[in-house]
Amino acid sequence: MESNGTRNHPADCDVTVQLSDCGREDARAVFETLDRVFARCDVPAPGPEQAHDHEPTVWMATFDSSARRSGEPGPPNLSTSVTTLLTGDHQAVATVERALGGLFEVRSAGSVSGEHEKEARLHLTSRYVTH
Repeated sequence: MESNGTRNHPADCDVTVQLSDCGREDARAVFETLDRVFARCDVPAPGPEQAHDHEPTVWMATFDSSARRSGEPGPPNLSTSVTTLLTGDHQAVATVERALGGLFEVRSAGSVSGEHEKEARLHLTSRYVTH
C-alpha cells in the first residue's frame, strides 16, 4: 500500500471531493461538515468571500476516510443543490458517501468504477429536520 507523502496513512484511504455549481458559502458548509467527520489531507475550507475574488468553477479538498472523528455534526444548511464528485478507492468513496448521506439529502447522479478507483457523482441538498 502506497503512503500519502503529507500524512502517515495509506493513500487508498484518501477521497478527493470536488464541489461544483455552488458558491463559496455552500462549499465551505460541505467541507467544514466533512472536516468534523474525517481528517483533511490538504488546505482548509474556503475563507470568507472578498469583493475582488472570483468564484472558482470547482472547489476541491481531500479527506482521509480512515481517520473518522468522534461525534456527528448536525446537518448544515445549503442555499442550493451542490454537485459533488467523489474520487478514490472503492471502499473509501463508499465510506464518505455514507457519511454524506447522514448529513445531507443525497441523490446519486451515477458512478464509474475502475479496477482500483471509483468516481461517484452526487447532488447534495440540505436535510430539513422536523421537530
